[in-house]
Amino acid sequence: MREHSVRRSLQIYERANALIPGTTQLISRRPTRAALGVSPIYAERAKGCRIWDVDGNEYIDWTSAVGPVILGYADEVVDAAVRAQIDRGAIYSIVQESAVELAEELVRIVPSAEMVRYCKGGGEACAIAVRIARGVTGRDKVLFCGYHGWHDWYQAANIGAERLAAHLFNGIEPIGVPRCLEGTARPFTYGDLDELTALLEAHAGELACIIMEPMRSDEPPPGYLERVRELASRHGVVLIFDEVSSGFRLALGSAQEYAGVTPDISVFAKAMSNGYPMGAVVGKREFMAPAAQMFISSAYWDDNIGVAASLATLRELERRDAVGHFQRIGTFFKERVNAAAAAVGLDASCEGVAAHPRIRLGAEDAATAAKVHTLFIQENARRGVILAAGFMFNCAHGEAEVEQTAGVVRESFAVIAEGLERGTLDELLAVPPQEDLFRRLVR
Repeated sequence: MREHSVRRSLQIYERANALIPGTTQLISRRPTRAALGVSPIYAERAKGCRIWDVDGNEYIDWTSAVGPVILGYADEVVDAAVRAQIDRGAIYSIVQESAVELAEELVRIVPSAEMVRYCKGGGEACAIAVRIARGVTGRDKVLFCGYHGWHDWYQAANIGAERLAAHLFNGIEPIGVPRCLEGTARPFTYGDLDELTALLEAHAGELACIIMEPMRSDEPPPGYLERVRELASRHGVVLIFDEVSSGFRLALGSAQEYAGVTPDISVFAKAMSNGYPMGAVVGKREFMAPAAQMFISSAYWDDNIGVAASLATLRELERRDAVGHFQRIGTFFKERVNAAAAAVGLDASCEGVAAHPRIRLGAEDAATAAKVHTLFIQENARRGVILAAGFMFNCAHGEAEVEQTAGVVRESFAVIAEGLERGTLDELLAVPPQEDLFRRLVR
């Protein structure tokens, strides 16, 4: 195994600790979520599917910037479009035609899109969609399933006795969220139609919308999304699909095209612009048109850079057959990782749809699971691979990267298998166990 040090990263991390609460802006990027002390923390540059950190280490990165990078880091086509736009101006006192062109492109691609609003990220896209649903229906309450950001409407579900212990972080405190919002947002269990039906009936006439992640790694249960669609229509509730994570990976028209179920409103961000800040709320005209009378407004939502990046990204996804690539590379990745687990006799597997699978690492309890996941990340990082149980492909990932990663994963699996067999996980860990895993209601 090669020499590996992240000394410079750790020095910068200490400076950040004194200046930046949490040290990063996205919780999933916090060093405590990986293998702090071994995993890279600060990058120098990135290209394709590789990252070079400030210590000079090179890694194959399977996280793809936690989702936004779908074509590859520093993609030449997208970056050229952005540079050309910078020369014309990033934002004006008036707007640019490209915003209309992007709306036309989204309407062409996404089944639910008839009208479009823009923003700069997934969380605010969800907040806009919920605001529109409340405005259209005149109702306040929300049913949700999945992760939808940090805004008050969503975090309000963690106020009171019925806390989201099985979602987000265990016992997360809704600090700063107005207590008067208690009861305005309620979660439901993915796949449980009886529970959803009961909630719709119990809150009849009070619900503005159902907002949910339609799917992630696992196929929806047969008929499930179709039935959710029927229930929403029957109760006069706006159905919103949060496609921030699933967008453009399973199909060009995203999970709704893949599943054949069309919501009333959909939200997108992350992969739509290959790493440049951009988000969109799209939906049927009857729900989107009333938004013109609602106060939903921000100066930077008319920024031209994100629009240019999105136009280039969506066109390149289609031109390169990105969906086909993800299917092929995902199938190969699953085969190679499962072969690595079998070779060392470890209870582990790569599961889910080929375009967006996940790695399951068997463990008897939560404490052991935290150690196993951390050890997996640690050993991969030592060998030049950024890979956790959750990951996302981009178009720069190829068979050579899969083969190299499979060899690394086999060695990491062997270390884990030894630690579990001998009861030496603590001795094998060079770092504290990973913080409580980011739980989702949708797998």
